[in-house]
Amino acid sequence: MAKNKNLVYIAISIVAFLVLAFLYSTPVLTGKQLFQHDIVQYRGGAKELIDYRESFDKETYWSDSMFGGMPTYQMGSRFEGDIIKKVDSYLNILPRPVNYMFLLFAGFFLLGMVAVRNWKYALLGATFFGLSTYFYIIIAAGHNGKVNTIEYFAPLLAGILLVYIRKKYILGFIVTTLFFGLQVAANHPQMTYYLFLGLGYLFISELIRALMKIVSMKHFLISSGIIAFSLAIGVGMNSQRIMANSEYIKETVRGKQILNSENHTAGNSGMDKASILNWSYGRLETLNLFIPRLMGGGSQQGFSDSYPDKLRESLASQISDESQIEEGVQSIVQQTTPYWGDQPGTSGPAYQGAVVCFLALLGFFFAPNKYRFWILGATMLSILLAWGSNYMALSDFFIEYIPFYSKFRAPSSILVVVELLFPLIAMIGLYKFFKDSNLTEEYKKKILLYVSGGTLGLTLILLLFGKSLLGFTNDSEKEIPNFILDVIIEDRVKLFRIDAFKALIYVGITAVVLFLGLKQKLNQNIALLIIGAVSLFDLWSVNRNYLNDKNYVDAIFAENPFQTEGTDYLAEKVGDNPNLQSILASIPVNKTLETIAQKDTKHYRVYNQVLGVTGETNTSYFRPSIGGYHAVRLRRYDDLMNAYITQPDSAKTPKILNLLNTKYMIFGKPSEPQVVPNPNANGNAWFVSDLKFANNPNEEIALVGEIDNKKTAVINAEDKKYFAGKNLQSDSTATINLTRYEPNELEFKSSSKTPQLAVFSEVYYPHGWKVSVDGKDVDYVKADYLLRAVHVPAGDHNIKMVFEPKVIETGKWLSLICFALFILISAAGIYFVYRKREEAAKIA
Repeated sequence: MAKNKNLVYIAISIVAFLVLAFLYSTPVLTGKQLFQHDIVQYRGGAKELIDYRESFDKETYWSDSMFGGMPTYQMGSRFEGDIIKKVDSYLNILPRPVNYMFLLFAGFFLLGMVAVRNWKYALLGATFFGLSTYFYIIIAAGHNGKVNTIEYFAPLLAGILLVYIRKKYILGFIVTTLFFGLQVAANHPQMTYYLFLGLGYLFISELIRALMKIVSMKHFLISSGIIAFSLAIGVGMNSQRIMANSEYIKETVRGKQILNSENHTAGNSGMDKASILNWSYGRLETLNLFIPRLMGGGSQQGFSDSYPDKLRESLASQISDESQIEEGVQSIVQQTTPYWGDQPGTSGPAYQGAVVCFLALLGFFFAPNKYRFWILGATMLSILLAWGSNYMALSDFFIEYIPFYSKFRAPSSILVVVELLFPLIAMIGLYKFFKDSNLTEEYKKKILLYVSGGTLGLTLILLLFGKSLLGFTNDSEKEIPNFILDVIIEDRVKLFRIDAFKALIYVGITAVVLFLGLKQKLNQNIALLIIGAVSLFDLWSVNRNYLNDKNYVDAIFAENPFQTEGTDYLAEKVGDNPNLQSILASIPVNKTLETIAQKDTKHYRVYNQVLGVTGETNTSYFRPSIGGYHAVRLRRYDDLMNAYITQPDSAKTPKILNLLNTKYMIFGKPSEPQVVPNPNANGNAWFVSDLKFANNPNEEIALVGEIDNKKTAVINAEDKKYFAGKNLQSDSTATINLTRYEPNELEFKSSSKTPQLAVFSEVYYPHGWKVSVDGKDVDYVKADYLLRAVHVPAGDHNIKMVFEPKVIETGKWLSLICFALFILISAAGIYFVYRKREEAAKIA
């Protein structure tokens, strides 16, 4: 009876999560969709991939849409053996972002039921975790892969705790394997990596408990073996994706350096240190977990409503001309931001909630040792690593000695571990506060008094003396005149004090409720309701600053953000929605691109300087682009971009654009784009008979900007052997033309009286590309630092290039085998438990 009653409450909790998620996202009920910057960029970059899928009902693993061409493994490609990804899609069947919110709530609820086995506390903990502000910030930005990964954090931890703490080996294996497989399928390795850095402390904690004989060494070894096997199967179910990405990553900016420079050393893996640490959390900024606008909130977040008036008053004391004053106000409002922290910019704070942070502090005193020490260790490590360049001793150590750490940028992201562990320790501590009779009332009262007094006292000190203690400005603002800076600081202080006062109130209410509950003057259920309501109101109200109804738009804008016709109706629908203003602003450029694509249907690339070469995919939506928007582009292409395109050179840059078959260039302003045809583009392929050998990559990339690349090719000295026994002779009448184009399959016809080297305006990638001449497979070589080249004998020939990566087929079968193994072991385990219960029932 009690079990059935518990199931009813669990079902009610699940319904509550659905209600909360839909209440937060009410526009989805009217058919509106989220307008997310990164998803807009994805739609442009993946257009060729999606069109190919729809046309041929199969996948292409190469696309020419961005950066001259690259694998599609991280552009939304699908893998045939990816059954675990299908499971993920079924779990995320609800409209976005309801799906994310629901799974964040439900996943932590499972963790709560494992940790405290009480639905009330699990429900409360789920709201603590599921409403963490950072999640709503990344949802608004369109970091769907990141939040998709994070939604499986809690249930994965639940599975591991089932094995280590609850000794439920079979159930723990099933839960751990399933949710680790889903987390890997969500495809954000950085988040998974950070989670396991934190979980390393759980492993150490369990080892210490075994060494101290608190638990048996046998249990520790069995548990560790089960977890290791679970993780191996979880990885195996994603073999196709992992193998493809592993092969790809080695050739990207996350792989080994090729060039030597002041910031790079050839052969070193990962990014340069500056790139890794660029988004480092300030030491003081960590208090954003407790006070959201301690450092102003987000870079795009507005000042207070009175800010323009205060500026106007200050400018009036310096300037008499009213028109100049208004211009000055508008200019300052646009150029200043309330954020004054150490990061280059931020979408918002990693706010965890005043109530949650307060309860987490209490939790470190009330929670059992098997939780508190590893959670404390993981929390401290995450915070220290998040400081990045502000704590170089630790950052240097991790970059140099901890495998894979240098593959990831933005160390502030590791605070997601804190955002998992604070709600967990808060929930466990709260449960023990009310339920653990081994903790005396005197101890509870003493800890409550000290922690609440310390928290409230510190908050009050910051509230009263924060302006003099914190300063509210940074070094980059030294050049701002004092009469303007004083207004900026005053407004930042105002925003901070509002939030600090709220924190004071929220913590005060929570402390009083806990005290009254301890004294049994307040029913425990009522106490939990009040705490839940205060925390819910706190987090909900802050989150609405970053994800609200303005983030939702009509489906047509979300699904087709690259509009080409401006109409009154469109302008009316856009209105004053800031998320849609970019659609209107880019219409002239889009129209220009569409016109180019309609008039010239051949295969070529476009250089678009108007929207920023490396910050847009509008171009890719219509035509293959020299640029694009992707964090993991090929290393060689990135090197060439940095050398010749990011900082243009009037003599050398045109040569590189010609090399990349750039047939059209777009300059000017977004409102008035100017198309400049490039008659000097090399075309899809061309013959050369003159070679220049470079002794090293630095010499190689330098020569590319100097040679006449229509006649000469730069070859690395290491590839000299390719030309052994191969003669090259010039033939001015020779021709080579593209006769068929698909992103993963190209055909060329050539005619030459002499043997020559055919250079193709196609990016060199050493894995998966197969080249044949007249049906016979031949080797190809890298030319001009970046491109593919093939020796072609005299005569008429048919040259074919096909992208067929071996890892796709090999990974497919490994994925299928591992998923089948998971199902078989799970089924056998469930049968074993069932039989064991039957036998126990017979004996009883």
